[in-house]
Amino acid sequence: MRVGSMVLGALLLFSTTACVSSQVKLPSAAVGASEKALGHTEGSAVGILLFGYIPIMQNGRFERAYLEAVQNGGGNRLTDVEISERWFWGGVLNGFIFKVEGTAVANK
Repeated sequence: MRVGSMVLGALLLFSTTACVSSQVKLPSAAVGASEKALGHTEGSAVGILLFGYIPIMQNGRFERAYLEAVQNGGGNRLTDVEISERWFWGGVLNGFIFKVEGTAVANK
């Protein structure tokens, strides 16, 4: 009974592991004279790889995260952009969570 519990615990631990990338800062244009900074904003998007082969919402997750960040900030672009990604693994799927942070910028 005790060995079975340990094996089940180890399987659960290995089947639900996760990783996080370090943040990467992307170069972007500074706030122009006809623009104003609106403040910090962020957005994220998830993609799944089912059975390690079938992509579900994988291809557009970078764009979806960026657009969500712009929309959440109320602007039309971002500056001081930082990106990061987290991964998680389950029994039959791999998940990828892409996060975009930055300063929302809008026209005056």
